[in-house]
Amino acid sequence: MLIPHPLLGLRDAQEFTYLGDAALMNRPDPDAPGAEAAFCDYVFLRDNPAGVHRELWFHEQGDRSWLVVTRDTLTHEILGAELASDVKAGAAQ
Repeated sequence: MLIPHPLLGLRDAQEFTYLGDAALMNRPDPDAPGAEAAFCDYVFLRDNPAGVHRELWFHEQGDRSWLVVTRDTLTHEILGAELASDVKAGAAQ
């Protein structure tokens, strides 16, 4: 499986470590009311969708960047990849 790294071009998936759902970037506020329950859900509850899904991948054997990869979990087709820092910055706006 090849991942289209936004800076380095196509890279073999073996260079990366899969880290799960990209929703993990939306960490709960520890000072908010109900923070304990929110963190429990954040740590232990995960969706496992069939189909198109956004995932976090770490380029461990490369430039050590974090990517948000859009992948079809049924076919393993990679539909795109973005730097996680760009995704996070876009969400903050």
